[in-house]
Amino acid sequence: MRSSGRNSNRNYRGAGNSRDDRQKRTGRPRPEERRYDTGSPDRSGGPGGPAGSGSAKGAPRGKGGGTGAGGGRTAGRTGGRTGGRSAPARPREYEAQLEERNRARHTKPALKLPKTFGEPEGERLQKVLARAGMGSRRACEELIDQRRVEVNGRVVTEQGLRVDPEQDEIKVDGLTIATQSFLFFALNKPAGVVSSMEDPEGRQCLGDYVTNRETRLFHVGRLDTETEGLILLTNHGELAHRLTHPRYGVRKTYLAAIQGPIPRDLGKRLKEGVKLEDGYARADHFKVVENTGKNYLVEVSLHEGRKHIVRRMLAESGFPVDKLVRTRFGPIALGDQKSGWLRRLTNTEVGMLMNEVGL
Repeated sequence: MRSSGRNSNRNYRGAGNSRDDRQKRTGRPRPEERRYDTGSPDRSGGPGGPAGSGSAKGAPRGKGGGTGAGGGRTAGRTGGRTGGRSAPARPREYEAQLEERNRARHTKPALKLPKTFGEPEGERLQKVLARAGMGSRRACEELIDQRRVEVNGRVVTEQGLRVDPEQDEIKVDGLTIATQSFLFFALNKPAGVVSSMEDPEGRQCLGDYVTNRETRLFHVGRLDTETEGLILLTNHGELAHRLTHPRYGVRKTYLAAIQGPIPRDLGKRLKEGVKLEDGYARADHFKVVENTGKNYLVEVSLHEGRKHIVRRMLAESGFPVDKLVRTRFGPIALGDQKSGWLRRLTNTEVGMLMNEVGL
């Protein structure tokens, strides 16, 4: 019975417990009895101070007495470090300054690299060629290896050349490629459509076929309202100007439906020149394409661009035109493109157009 009482006293916090005796000797409270108060008493008194309630007599100097189960000792130690009043809250402005200071301390300034380590100017030539529709980058590299690419008149002999597509003139097999910023379209204009991008009278015009475009387009030359066929649209001003200027003599080809019979020397008369009210007009080429009874389909080519020029020439020769279709503008052919359809010119076609007018 005595041994069981001795064992029970060992588990009880108080006299006879060796752990409690050691805690009293060292003057430290047990971990579960500590108090972590941010505020501390002042010198005149308060919890844990010399005159605080529950202070233990004979407590070590500089340490508070035991309050309750020993929490006063902890309060006594913290009381000597801070004042008796609780710490006031810091203003928001001060907190913002601290946060800004810490952010500036950890934010490193951008490194100023020398020009030799900076991003080189321009784009790689093979990338520009691939974007222009000349094939994959690997295929464009083969074009460069075969010395088929020119930049500003010089044949490129090595890979990795950087170019500016907006400034540099790039050619493949002698044909200038189209840069990404320029657009080139071919429209098969139906009869009754006005050759303008806008019509104040509300009639159907070319602008109705190019809606929702990111950039403004304009037509190259004109076609009569009742004339069908090929008309070009682009935003390349210099190309459009040269294609319509008489100096460059870009040939246009038309198919005209007329009533016969026609004399054998009609083509010769047209090539020699027909006198009109605004001067002579001459055809570059004439041939009969089809003949069914009195119905004739003839082809006329010329490089002039005067108003109603083909209709006026044939009418002056005694053969009024029933229907007129433009089938070719320089190197661009209408082909089997349906009436009212708009298609984007291929890069080869754009190159041929530019080569036609020396661009």
